[in-house]
Amino acid sequence: MKGVLLAGGSGSRLYPLTRITNKHLLPIYDRPMVTYAIEAMVDAGVTDMMLVTGGTHAGEFFRLLGNGHEYGIERLLYAYQDRPGGIAEALGLAERFVGGDQVLVMLADNIVERSIRPVVERFSAQERGARVVLSKVVDPSHLRHLGVPELDGDGRIVRILEKPDDPPSSFAVTGLYFYDGTVFDVIPTLTPSGRGELEITDVNNWFVSQGLMELDVLDGFWGDAGESIDAYYEVNDFVRAHGANHAEPAPD
Repeated sequence: MKGVLLAGGSGSRLYPLTRITNKHLLPIYDRPMVTYAIEAMVDAGVTDMMLVTGGTHAGEFFRLLGNGHEYGIERLLYAYQDRPGGIAEALGLAERFVGGDQVLVMLADNIVERSIRPVVERFSAQERGARVVLSKVVDPSHLRHLGVPELDGDGRIVRILEKPDDPPSSFAVTGLYFYDGTVFDVIPTLTPSGRGELEITDVNNWFVSQGLMELDVLDGFWGDAGESIDAYYEVNDFVRAHGANHAEPAPD
């Protein structure tokens, strides 16, 4: 399985912190934000990785990560997104790198408390299709700013709504996505959204429409440190107190 780490975007929601650097290079507790996503992938056994970034601070990732060996990465490639075209467009830049293999896509501002290895293992055993990772969110007002799945009586995803006024469930779609190689056939068929971007929700809803979408629900904390200044400090405070990417507790 290949890993694609998405670290682009303008970071406008964290301005003025992002005036001088890419948001994924801002510190979370005692190290740069992006290293937590790298750690999550490497600890789950995904060590063949591409980092996609953009903007005026792209070179700082080279200075921080180099060839990736210091972080447990076997092979690290870089791609540059020359305009803010959306998550799906950024993923499309990794097509030749992925080469038809399964791929884990992770937004580099997402931080989780528990290891994602069990999810990676379940997707590795999945014959085809896609898988998204959900997290329970108790505040409906927060869900209105996130992607939210509508579930049927069997707990399967019927559709995913982006920033719904009336959230159909209490789960958010996190920034961890799993796809088989057909995702690169789907991306060219997308129509840009109202903000002129290719949306990852449209990719996910295509797999839902084909009956090829599975899901996992995260155990423990999940935070999107790039969502807002308040979210950034909430994630920072959690990691400082509890850490991140812990191994799953042993069964009793």
